[in-house]
Amino acid sequence: MNECVCVCVCVCVCVCVCVCVCVCVCVCVCVCVCVCVCVLYFRSMLGRISVQAYSFDQSFYPYNSQDFTLVKTHTHTHTHTHTHTHTAFHPVVSVDVEVVPCTKVSMELFDPIYSCGIVRPCGRIVGCLHDVYPDYDELRQMLQEEDSEHYYVVGREERGEFLFRLFKHLCLGGELCQHEDAIDPYINTTKQIYKDLISVQKDPEIKEISVISTVLKVCAYDEHGRCYPGRQDEEQTFAYMIIDPFKRHVALLYHCYGVGDVSL
Repeated sequence: MNECVCVCVCVCVCVCVCVCVCVCVCVCVCVCVCVCVCVLYFRSMLGRISVQAYSFDQSFYPYNSQDFTLVKTHTHTHTHTHTHTHTAFHPVVSVDVEVVPCTKVSMELFDPIYSCGIVRPCGRIVGCLHDVYPDYDELRQMLQEEDSEHYYVVGREERGEFLFRLFKHLCLGGELCQHEDAIDPYINTTKQIYKDLISVQKDPEIKEISVISTVLKVCAYDEHGRCYPGRQDEEQTFAYMIIDPFKRHVALLYHCYGVGDVSL
């Protein structure tokens, strides 16, 4: 009798633990999604930023990235033209492709920002003198102005990394961007999106994780000139292809600068 009771108790405990774990995981996922949506909303990027996923059936090699992006960009440009602009579609005739470094597997790249006077110990971003830079802060100054004393606290090579570029895009936002007082929303959202976009693998010999994705920044042209990701050359209008050559998946991260959705 005692043995039966013990078994029943153990089973009940296991079931309860499993249920609690499942609930916690679901809650965490929902919280992450809600936080990302809210951050994009206040950045004035909601409704103007998107990720589209594709698969392909041929091997990808860096040397054929020009032809690869030409096909994918042609498809997305056609969709974007009819969905967002309602203007006549003109075939893409050429593309510019920039290979973007993508090697980071942690957020250590941002450590110098916390120790150079850009962020207070509590995590709040230090504001600039209002008389000199009204409604401006040290973080945006570091991101945008090369003559800032903090510009190279993150090194030149690190600033070229896809992780840093993604962070910068989220910080600068859209046309009606409401900037954060603290750095955590920027860091956390960057981390979440970056993890969702890139693929990694672990080396069985040295036990280290490395990025296997290839990241390409894309700009397309039709017979009238630049057509994608936008007609105007704007830093916050961008398109990145993140390619997993082993699974043969590609994600297209796209944003067009402007006024984002005004309601959630």
